[in-house]
Amino acid sequence: MKNSEIAHAFEEMADLLELRGENPFRVRAYRQAARVIADLPESVEEILQDADRDLTQIAGIGETIAEKCRTLVETGTLPQLEKLRRETPPVLRQMTRIPGVGVKKALVLQQQLDIQSLEDLRRACQEHRVRQLKGFGAKTEAEILRGLEIAQAAQQRLRIDQAEELVARLREHMAACREIQTLEFAGSYRRGKETVGDIDMLVVSDHGAAVMDRLAQFPGLVVVTARGDTKMSCRVDDHFQVDLRVVAAESFGAALQYFTGSKEHNVQVRGRARKMGLTINEYGVYRLGENQQRIAGATEEEVYTALELGWIPPELREGRKELQWYEDVDHLPPLIEDGDLVADLHMHTSATDGTETIEAMAEAARKLGRRYIAITDHSQRVSMAHGLDAERLLAQWEQIDALNNKLGNRITVLKGIECDILESGQLDLADDVLAQADWVIASVHYGQKQSREKITQRIVGALENPHVDAIAHPTGRLLGSRPPYEVDIEAVFVAAAENKKILELNANPRRLDLSEEHLMRAAAMGIPICINSDAHSIEGMHVLRYGIIQARRAGLLRDQVVNTWKLATLRRWLQR
Repeated sequence: MKNSEIAHAFEEMADLLELRGENPFRVRAYRQAARVIADLPESVEEILQDADRDLTQIAGIGETIAEKCRTLVETGTLPQLEKLRRETPPVLRQMTRIPGVGVKKALVLQQQLDIQSLEDLRRACQEHRVRQLKGFGAKTEAEILRGLEIAQAAQQRLRIDQAEELVARLREHMAACREIQTLEFAGSYRRGKETVGDIDMLVVSDHGAAVMDRLAQFPGLVVVTARGDTKMSCRVDDHFQVDLRVVAAESFGAALQYFTGSKEHNVQVRGRARKMGLTINEYGVYRLGENQQRIAGATEEEVYTALELGWIPPELREGRKELQWYEDVDHLPPLIEDGDLVADLHMHTSATDGTETIEAMAEAARKLGRRYIAITDHSQRVSMAHGLDAERLLAQWEQIDALNNKLGNRITVLKGIECDILESGQLDLADDVLAQADWVIASVHYGQKQSREKITQRIVGALENPHVDAIAHPTGRLLGSRPPYEVDIEAVFVAAAENKKILELNANPRRLDLSEEHLMRAAAMGIPICINSDAHSIEGMHVLRYGIIQARRAGLLRDQVVNTWKLATLRRWLQR
């Protein structure tokens, strides 16, 4: 069992215990264990198998948690968790996923209004029964209605990292089926969309029944909804849909292209085929005529070659201009790739709300191939994260100077800060302090419900400040839990372009902020993009790959991303 699965189980335990009103210290212990295990650089399963290791030696894991880890690893389930699931009305957990509805409010709504489903809650809001409850009111009622849309959309789709975890589990499970010759995943997951509505699995095999029998044994399977000779559909985990298709080897490339999509891309592909006297479907590419001669289908490359196109990266297959671009593939610069990033310019340490020291973060980044990083702890306004005031920040920068002397040319650490843009529009630290930084990113954490005009003024004002280099997570969205704040993003782009500033693509899969549409617009205006992890731990640095996927979907090239640049190049650009 993977660490992420164990962490998810403990997080769910904490949620269910809190909903039952259990001891808050017990709830906190499970949440802490979930965070610790999610951030572990090594596998819990491997630690348990090592006779010389003891999980309880890891801070945050006591004997009870360690024993439950062993149970999960050995059996795949946790009896206490299963019991809590049976005893807790599902609607309670569903309501806690609504922005602004915590455990206490969910309990009041469920008990006093007899809410049994999210539709019951919607109806109660529309009938103005919620505002009549003590501690709620008309404003809360309106916020719940807005939040319901987010919660219900989140129920139907997985974030890309969640989909990736499910795909890994499916791939590992299906690997035991010897009858499988080839297995790939298609659909919106393969195209790298930030959220995924279902999982499409393609298999080459001469024994379709055996392949389907193996999928039917998947530990997370809830129900098989359809099964035929070559196709099987089922629901797994929280009733998420997985579709399996068994195809012949000679058709695998055509099927992979077809089921990867998108619908809009495939419409354009079929239109191009018709103009060339061809027809294309999931079985292959055929020449029109009496005999419909088959000319391609075994690989995607030969499918696109038959259409006189280069192979189109899945991330670009959205029916935009990709067919035009790949007609002249020899002169098309490559999209940004994983190995192109040499820096990470947004991360936090134990000085604020991170878990590691500056040196530990630097060493971990070096092992990941980074040549320079920026330490950007929070400024003082973020008091809940123990944000840095001027005195503590300057002392941290002295530590970084000393560390750089120690590190030599192994990696360079830039003196940075994530400086809050205050509700008033002022920056959280004085200009004379910011002037001493190597790298300043400004961000909005508070006052996110201000008017569109006010939030826009705040961000534009920060971009006009000569000491600010970039804006972090520019729209503030959290996928599936918080919509973007009201901001005139076009005005932000104009200010960034005019002031020669950088905009961040926050690679955390909960954010992926900017969106691909915003990235395309920013790139068209010549605004440099910085793909950052916003890491609060060593494990958090690994999210950069999600930012790369998002950037590829927007068609970004290597040179359009500043943390592919050499440090000297970035310094020259900033000094302008």
